[in-house]
Amino acid sequence: MTSTIKAKGVIQQLDEISPKHYAFDWDNVGLQVGSLHKPVSKVMITLDVLENVVDEAIEKNVDLIIAHHPLLFVSLKQINTDTPKGRVISKLLQHDITVYAAHTDLDVAAGGVNDVMADLLELEDLVPMIETGQDDLVKLAVFVPEDYADTLRNAISEAGAGHLGAYSHCTFQSKGQGTFIPLEGTDPFIGKQGELERVDEYRLETIFPKSRLSAVLDAMNHAHPYEEAAYDLYPVLNNGEKRGVGRVGTLSKELTLSELCHVVKQQYDIPALRYVGNPDQLIKTVAILGGSGEKYIHDAKKTGADVYITGDLSFHLAQDAEQMGLALIDPGHHVEKVVAPKLQELLQEKCGPEVTFVVSSSQTEPFRFM
Repeated sequence: MTSTIKAKGVIQQLDEISPKHYAFDWDNVGLQVGSLHKPVSKVMITLDVLENVVDEAIEKNVDLIIAHHPLLFVSLKQINTDTPKGRVISKLLQHDITVYAAHTDLDVAAGGVNDVMADLLELEDLVPMIETGQDDLVKLAVFVPEDYADTLRNAISEAGAGHLGAYSHCTFQSKGQGTFIPLEGTDPFIGKQGELERVDEYRLETIFPKSRLSAVLDAMNHAHPYEEAAYDLYPVLNNGEKRGVGRVGTLSKELTLSELCHVVKQQYDIPALRYVGNPDQLIKTVAILGGSGEKYIHDAKKTGADVYITGDLSFHLAQDAEQMGLALIDPGHHVEKVVAPKLQELLQEKCGPEVTFVVSSSQTEPFRFM
């Protein structure tokens, strides 16, 4: 049976997890190849879009590939099918496979690459390593019959409204009376066509990040008993949650640099890593940035971190870090793969059983270790 969910619908759910506007200006996130208007039954999540990944997608009848690294990062002046990139694009088009990239937006997003990497090391009290902005907040005031206030509150809270710090379902309600006249062609939940109706209602108020607006309104309309829900939206000046690149957190107990290296190898499932520093140095505060983060070495040092975990470290910057007393752990760029199972879980929960999400099993790590 053909799926009724289109690629655009899947991407809307992805955008709630990893809002596209979080991406850096220099990045090329979003649609890479294909159409977002096609039905999708199977979605593959991958770190990279290489030819072996596309071959796997063809074999598994995948309709949509969601990748972390953009397929089209550097502008193309031609599509030469004799080149690896050209063959990849050709196969994708021939087999009607759409490719979408969530890159630096997924790095920044809560629950994205850097949070998953930090969670695997059980880091506590996480904050962004470098702040890049904060979520704008929106206030919702919706009018609902008394008997449905709890149902509506639960629905919008589960969609992301009313979360303040470590508290959820944060709302305020005030009692009043609503009036309306159902006009011709309506099917009113309460009242009769052409007659003024008075209803005891609550004004239910809450705030939430603007990035959750679509999800909260969808939940509100689905849970509200009326054909047309009456509600107001207001921009607010309260400070929203800060977002940024990288994470800084603390270990629950001190480890030596050597011990932490072993934990990193195990938790990131890697055969080897590089490190800089005294292996017996005690580590408590950890800065972390998935992918290539050497240009942020000085920023990591400013946070007071004992060690900075990132990939693609070069010789001279490693020397600089050593001289300034900052330990380094380089697990490689490919460790960003750890976000794929988490993203699969989140999207499967959001989209339901009509779409199947799988994680690519193809190898895209170019380095081998002896």
